[in-house]
Amino acid sequence: MAYGLLIDTEWCTGCHTCELACQMHNGLPVGQTGIIVQEIGPWEIGDGRWQLSYLPALTSQCSGCAARVAEGKQPTCVQHCQAKCMEYGTIEELAAKMGPKKVLCAL
Repeated sequence: MAYGLLIDTEWCTGCHTCELACQMHNGLPVGQTGIIVQEIGPWEIGDGRWQLSYLPALTSQCSGCAARVAEGKQPTCVQHCQAKCMEYGTIEELAAKMGPKKVLCAL
């Protein structure tokens, strides 16, 4: 069975807590992590208003927190997400929850 992360991009605040939690949990050196928060923008949307968004994306160093998941726990990035915009589950479960502002990442 395939598992993944569902990320609601509308609610990600760009706090980078997922990055730090992953780095600390996996003992990775500075600059290396299994998930990275990409900044998108800013761009002008009219009338002097600007848009800035964030998108957490898995890197090649993501292990899916296999040991944590085997113990019945959530991946560390999901557990520590301050905005609670990340969900972990089977691809089928997550695909059923997809919407226009959500991104599905297979682990």
